[in-house]
Amino acid sequence: MNTLQKFELMEKIVRELEDLQNSQTALIQKIGKIEVDNIELGDGRLEKDLPDIHQNLADNLDTISGILDYFAGKTQNFGDKNNVDALKEQEAINNATS
Repeated sequence: MNTLQKFELMEKIVRELEDLQNSQTALIQKIGKIEVDNIELGDGRLEKDLPDIHQNLADNLDTISGILDYFAGKTQNFGDKNNVDALKEQEAINNATS
């Protein structure tokens, strides 16, 4: 795998982590809505289990956010260190002349 391919794969992983973060946020919002609805309903099982689910999702979101911050920084540093913009330009020139 060449440097540009590695960088593109790293960028893909960053996008997937962002998507995972957004999905986790949506799940937390959905659980919150169910918890609010259950205030009126008063189902005991939901009252017992939903807070734990909410907390687990929140903990996962914190972990995902930390990984995303770390890996986005690592990707940016890799791109800067390896002058990826110049590699992309060279690849575009090579593709245009082929």
